Amino acid sequence: MKYLVTGGAGFIGSAVVRKLINETDHEVCNVDALTYAGNLSSLESITNIPRYSFIQADICDGKRMVELIRSFEPDVVMHFAAESHVDRSIDRPSAFVQTNIVGTYNLLEAALGYWLKLPDTKKETFRFQHISTDEVYGSLGATGYFTEQTSYAPNSPYSASKAASDHLVRAWGETYNLPVITTNCSNNYGPFQFPEKLIPLMIINGLERKPLPVYGRGDNVRDWLYVDDHADGLILISEKARPGATYNLGGDAERQNIEVVNAICTALDTVSSGKSHKDLIEFVTDRPGHDARYAIDCTKVRTELGWAPTVTFEEGLQKTVEWYVANRPWWQEIHARKYSGERLGAKIAARG
Repeated sequence: MKYLVTGGAGFIGSAVVRKLINETDHEVCNVDALTYAGNLSSLESITNIPRYSFIQADICDGKRMVELIRSFEPDVVMHFAAESHVDRSIDRPSAFVQTNIVGTYNLLEAALGYWLKLPDTKKETFRFQHISTDEVYGSLGATGYFTEQTSYAPNSPYSASKAASDHLVRAWGETYNLPVITTNCSNNYGPFQFPEKLIPLMIINGLERKPLPVYGRGDNVRDWLYVDDHADGLILISEKARPGATYNLGGDAERQNIEVVNAICTALDTVSSGKSHKDLIEFVTDRPGHDARYAIDCTKVRTELGWAPTVTFEEGLQKTVEWYVANRPWWQEIHARKYSGERLGAKIAARG
């Protein structure tokens, strides 16, 4: 099949693009605006493979999206392109509204115009696959899990913008019969993740012997999903899911943030000499509106499609730490040019 992947130079998108090229016979056109988190070096291993192509373009450019979809003639539009960091959304929500909502609208309209003109056999197999987050569901208490029937209750500008994009995708499916699929995932981690997120930030700060800032008391809970497991699930869904389907994908790996940081410190102690990295942990003022707990029930995707995570949190974290240790030039360039590890999302008082 032919996949048009938006945001394929980002963390999860690039993992999927690499798998599509390395492990299938599918053709991929990667469309990415190359904002701060887009990084073509994550795709160097496949750049010269003929089944892969890259086009720099912004999903907010509706006319350009129409042109790209018509010229590439995809069987699947796999939509990753998004602003994705909660802390950045607190500082600058307008970018999240523009990219995640307006950009998704533009892409839906372009896909719909293309799909309507397809012959019936191609219409039946076309899919618009939208990749979203479990954060749209809001915050859980000490018990329970998010399912595909959980009501939306987003609490940050980021999650609100993703919830809006989910609703647009559903509406284009219900109103115009566009064959859409939506997936909502738990926190991803693994190689090539931009270092603003918790796990790469803690690894890199630890390697540089900088403080390891933990929000509040570190008791917020997240479910962690290794990015390659997620990529396998998304490709399977693109090939097998029926139109209108929604699936939750999680890692069955709930951990408090402080547990994650402690595990990173233990792993770093095995590869770096000197004092324990736990001595670098500093508790800082909590994030505004910090959701207490996320946890995903993957029963539906297990039952219907046979997907389940295969990498345990301990295995995935060890792989991730080893990758960042072995690939210092990748993140050192980011530190030098894009993001040096400073705290984000702390400017809320200045927005008045």
